[in-house]
Amino acid sequence: MTTTDMPKKVHEGQNIKRFREMLGIKQETLASELGEDWTQSKISHLEAKETVDPAILDQVAKILKVPVEAIKNFDDEAAIVNIQNNYDGSTLNHSANYQYNYQPTFNPVDKVVELYERMLKEKDEKIALLEKQAGERKK
Repeated sequence: MTTTDMPKKVHEGQNIKRFREMLGIKQETLASELGEDWTQSKISHLEAKETVDPAILDQVAKILKVPVEAIKNFDDEAAIVNIQNNYDGSTLNHSANYQYNYQPTFNPVDKVVELYERMLKEKDEKIALLEKQAGERKK
């Protein structure tokens, strides 16, 4: 079994820290939300734990407004690959490239020529109608 075949160990405490920091929440704020017996120091120890008690993890997830599974399964490497493949300049982001490299299914010059020919035809029809009306007046 190679190292790539082995399941990656998730550090739940670090993931709590990452989500907390991404949301701009300080340790003191998280501690006060968890209850009176929580302090900034206790949050720091919580974030150092590899596995967190499921009841505490559930409370923290509710406070951070993220699913428990997000904290349990968050992987830095996967997130980085996802970001790298989905930013606007990425060659893998086909929808972004599509908007900048739009290739119409018709030739725009052909459409202009069609419009010009239609306008010429309408002009000729109007001239013929005016000549007919002018001929009737002469009689």
